[in-house]
Amino acid sequence: MFKKILIANRGEIALRVQRACREMGIQSVVVYSEADRDAKYVKLADEAVCIGPAPSAQSYLHMPAIISAAEVTDAEAIHPGYGFLSENADFAERVEQSGFTFIGPTPESIRLMGDKVSAKQAMIKSGVPCVPGSDGALPDDPKEIIRIARSVGYPVIIKAAGGGGGRGMRVVHTEAALIHAVQTTKAEAGAAFGNPEVYMEKFLEHPRHVEIQILADQHKNAVWLGERDCSMQRRHQKIIEEAPAPGIPRRLIEKVGDRCAAACKKIGYRGAGTFEFLYENGEFYFIEMNTRVQVEHPVTELTSGVDIVQMQIRVAAGEKLPFTQRQVESRGHAIECRINAEDPVKFIPSPGRITMWHPPGGPGVRVDSHAYTNYFVPPNYDSMIGKIIVHGDTREQALARMRTALSETVIEGIQTNIPLHRELMVDAKFIEGGTDIHYLENWMAARKR
Repeated sequence: MFKKILIANRGEIALRVQRACREMGIQSVVVYSEADRDAKYVKLADEAVCIGPAPSAQSYLHMPAIISAAEVTDAEAIHPGYGFLSENADFAERVEQSGFTFIGPTPESIRLMGDKVSAKQAMIKSGVPCVPGSDGALPDDPKEIIRIARSVGYPVIIKAAGGGGGRGMRVVHTEAALIHAVQTTKAEAGAAFGNPEVYMEKFLEHPRHVEIQILADQHKNAVWLGERDCSMQRRHQKIIEEAPAPGIPRRLIEKVGDRCAAACKKIGYRGAGTFEFLYENGEFYFIEMNTRVQVEHPVTELTSGVDIVQMQIRVAAGEKLPFTQRQVESRGHAIECRINAEDPVKFIPSPGRITMWHPPGGPGVRVDSHAYTNYFVPPNYDSMIGKIIVHGDTREQALARMRTALSETVIEGIQTNIPLHRELMVDAKFIEGGTDIHYLENWMAARKR
């Protein structure tokens, strides 16, 4: 097992990885930008190294600075968290070439699954159900593009092969708008991701967003730990996640989960990963795989009893998974609310100093956050300042616990989206379960009328 791990991230995930290391008796090294000098995880770290000024490009995305920090502190492995460099194959490669262990998949797996065209092709070969669409990247010939769209059927969605985070996609409802949409998306993809390739998929009208959490080791063992429903989102950004997904037959979940685990074995995957699907009319359609730990991993931890971050570390150290698929159980129901420093109506970031921080507590309540009273939320990064996660024997109990937790939470000095969460927890459709990915935006639009 490793003696010292460098955490190449910030915010709540840096603290989460740090806690896992402490439980395992592993020393942690935290890197930080000048903007995060006073962060809780920096103060709690065994060692901390400033790697640059506030801009991400000069700190958390600056590979040489991170590698140098690992060298001067004698770290043995690097945990990338999520975001920043976590799904950057070049970074994973540089980590390994520099003599450190990358706590995540191989660079080859990251490249394979990071390109949505190659990922889809790999999943089709592995028997994972995919959304109908082009077999690969769209050609340059307009006539051939039109032919593909007609065979798929309108509406279609054009996606950047190297895209992510809800960017690089465009819905097309008519043939007249098709070619212009393809050309525009190609240009945007080239500028944003350095890869102008785009592909086409059938656009599903009312899908849910359901994902499967997997773990795989270096000994060809792979398991899935259950599913999460992440349909409550706006602009493709998740707001609320829960496990298990309400109203979906277990036999369907088990079938797709088994296929995901089998696909991991086939491609030689290692570490934690998430297969994301759209679910509509009783069918699952693969959309992408995230080759890292997810923001929403706590809901799966609470329902499966597995510490996913510790498992990442153990797998990277060469250990075998300590359980088989038959030993994986799903217990109760968990819900997570992402707490963002933002205007709850306009969704404008609200950085600044937190003058009062009072997190909730009680049975079945977990708070993952790096915030505290007098903490300054910098304007340079993502607005998420924490997550409130609850677990109950039933979904009804979990909803009740979340309503109580949100009512107890006090954050002053900045605006947050807690008022939005409080409203959603009493919304009849959300309480019923099974809302689609468009529900929140339609709900918000209706309130403005």
